[in-house]
Order: sequence, then C-alpha cells, then structure tokens
Amino acid sequence: MRAEPQAADYRPDTAIDALADWLGSPVHPADFPKTEIRFRNDRWAAAVGLADLSDDQWTAHFARFEPLEGNLKQPLALKYHGHQFRNYNPDIGDGRGFLAAQLRGSDGRLLDLGTKGTGPTPYSRNGDGRLTLKGAVREVLATEMLEALGVNTSKTFSVIETGEQLWRDDEPSPTRSAVMVRLSHSHVRIGTFQRLLAHEEPEQMQALIGYCLDHFPGPMPPNDAPERDEPAIILMHQVVERMADLAASYMTSGFVHGVLNTDNMNVTGESFDYGPWRWLPTWDPSFTAAYFDHGGLYAFGRQPEALHWNCGQLAVALRLVADSDPLIAALNRYGELYMEAVARRWCWRLGVEPRGTEADTQLVAVCEKSMREQNAQPDAFFFAHRGGRGADGELAEALAGYEAVGTEHSYWQGDPAQTMLVDDVEAIWAAIDEGDDWRPFHAKVSELREMGSAHGEAPRPAGQ
Repeated sequence: MRAEPQAADYRPDTAIDALADWLGSPVHPADFPKTEIRFRNDRWAAAVGLADLSDDQWTAHFARFEPLEGNLKQPLALKYHGHQFRNYNPDIGDGRGFLAAQLRGSDGRLLDLGTKGTGPTPYSRNGDGRLTLKGAVREVLATEMLEALGVNTSKTFSVIETGEQLWRDDEPSPTRSAVMVRLSHSHVRIGTFQRLLAHEEPEQMQALIGYCLDHFPGPMPPNDAPERDEPAIILMHQVVERMADLAASYMTSGFVHGVLNTDNMNVTGESFDYGPWRWLPTWDPSFTAAYFDHGGLYAFGRQPEALHWNCGQLAVALRLVADSDPLIAALNRYGELYMEAVARRWCWRLGVEPRGTEADTQLVAVCEKSMREQNAQPDAFFFAHRGGRGADGELAEALAGYEAVGTEHSYWQGDPAQTMLVDDVEAIWAAIDEGDDWRPFHAKVSELREMGSAHGEAPRPAGQ
C-alpha cells in the first residue's frame, strides 16, 4: 500500500547557510492587504512537525513570513541561469519567490519550504512578483494528481489569498491574488550549476556538488563507470538516473509539464513549478500544453528528449571541475534507464506484476497502440484495464501471463476514473471565481488522495 507521510517533530536545519553568501540574495516578502487561508496541507505539515500550527500561526509564517523558530532569519531569493526553450538566459533567478525555511522530514531528509507570489526580488525582471489565485489552485491540483500517480513532485504546502487585483495577459483580468508555499527536497536547479560555469567559479561549483551529495543522497555509479569516485561524476550519474525516471513518470501519467527549461529542472529529479500544464485528452505524442510553445519543443512525446538535453547541459556545466569522458558516460546511460523506468512504472500503473524489461516494453507498445486506435483517454484506459481486466484482442494477448496486483481497493470497483483534464480544472475554478465555492476543489483533493491510496507506492530508483 501507499507509504503515507509519517508524523515527525519539527527539526529546523538551515544547511543552505554554508552557501548563502553566493547562492542567493536576502529579500523581504510583500505586505499583503488580506490573508485568508484557502489550502493548508496538514498531511505533509505533519511530516515536518508543523501540523499543530493554529491558523493564526500558519498565516504568520506562510503569508507574512515571520521566521519559523530556529530557521532562516531572512528569506533567500536564489540565483541561477538557464536555457529557456533552448535559448540561454543569464537574467533569471527567483523572481517572485524565495527559500523561506529548511527542515528535516520524517524520513530524515532535508526539505525546503519555498514560495511563489511573495513579491519582487532582484531577479523579477520588471514583474510584479505576484501569483494569481487561479495559478495557485492549478498548482494544488497538479501536485495532488501527480503525487497520486506516483510522480516525484513538490507538494503544495499552503495557499493563502492575499486580496490584490492582478492583471494578466493569459487570464481574465483583474483576477484574484494568492501566495503559495511548496515543500520539496531542494531548489537547486541545473540552472544553478550553469550560472557557476558562466561566472567561472570552480570553488563554488565544488561546494554545491558537495552540498547535493551530502543532502540528496543517491546510489554510486556502476562499478565499471570511469572515475566513479569523483564527486561531480557521482552527482551526474544520480541526476541522469533521476531525470530518466521523471521523464518516464510523465509519460506513464499522460502529463505534459509545458516548460521544461533548465531553470525548472531540480537536481533531485523532483518535478515542480507548474504553469501551463495539461493532462492528455487522448494518447497524442504531439499534444502541447503551453500556448507559446509554437514549435512543440515540450510536446508530450518530446519530454524524454527534453530532460535528456537538460542533463547534457548539466554535463557541460560540470566540465568546469570534471573531465568530459566520464560525464558523457553518465549521460549515455539515460536511454536505457528511461526504458527500464517506463516498463517499471507502466506495470505499476496498470496493476500487473512486471515480467522483465523486454516483455514489459512490448506490453507498453501494445497499450499505446490500443489507446490510439480507441481514441482513449489515458486515465480511463488504465482504470478500465487495471490488473488486465476488460482486455480483448491484441491487448489481451499482450497481458496473458501477467499477474494482477493491487486491485483490491474499492476505488477500482467504482466509476469513473479520476481525471484532471482542462474542463475539470475550469469547472473547479468557475465555482471559486463565480460563487466563492471551494467545495468542488476540496472534494477533488480528497478524491485524488483516495486514488493515490488505491495505486499504492510507486516503484522508484534508489536515491529518491
């Protein structure tokens, strides 16, 4: 069954202090005219010892950003560069958010509390630093759905409405505002390393590598990997493995992130920063989420390529402190790791026991073909064929010999499958926008968590 977050004591640990002088800039949060809690994730708050905060305390820490006890005295807007749609941009960084706190989770891992919508920073590029309430609602829905589908994702920790009227080109305006807090294992991006390369700062690069290895533990490279004991090489292997699994999780989930730039790639392999995301209405590799992605660079079927390309940019950055050949050797593992992860995750979502990468890969191909021929919505397809049920023809033949697992939960006997299509999201938002009715939103969160319980814990590579 699913491994639920376990209750823990509050344990602050500001490990970032060792890097703070050059990794970020101290900033001050905006002063909001209103603070009304709309979502507090007590499920994950319990895992970091914060579930017992009163609503007043919650607002103090996650709207006014009064420091948590023993934690960062001042928020830190992080510095980074990045490739945005394959164009290098040195003029980015935390433009409407910051690192607010660090603490240990119930599993002992270091966790960050980062924000979105907390006002301008030195990296805002003339933006207002705010977040729309709809954007915050969409991020809750995205992270809850992804978590239920076994994706390694940030968790939306808090949403507080802030009482401002915002003007946006891509939303009917004026629109309501919010400040959001997300919980994740890190905010160190591939773009963080790219900035250190651009500034030619090898000492800081080595320090950042050490920070990642100390606080985001993972497996050692294969025994035959060249220079496998070098810190930069170890990190490269770990990031490649995590990114391959992340790409596989997107494909298995039918999810389109929309903006897979290097500044949106966390070296823990944790998906975050949800803007123009979509779930597939049908199995279509060319489906694109972002209206501004005119060339389909980050279309559904190109996401594995995008994450591989981003890993390549990390390898380029790490050449500041490591040789090329072992970095390339690590990068070249991506394809095989990705195929293994797809097979592993596909069987998990379909509710069948894996039979080996070759057989499982053939099963994936038949399922994809079946979805295309039936014009099936992927969530409905996986639900209908959970444990191999309801299959006929070529699909039944491909599933012959597979043993059903994890089909006992009452969710699989219900109907219909949970989805997160654009119409689902718009209906939830319309209830909030037109009548301030939050019941459909909270009901959806509860339903997604029930679906997550039915799926159980997703299989992941070591180090996640």
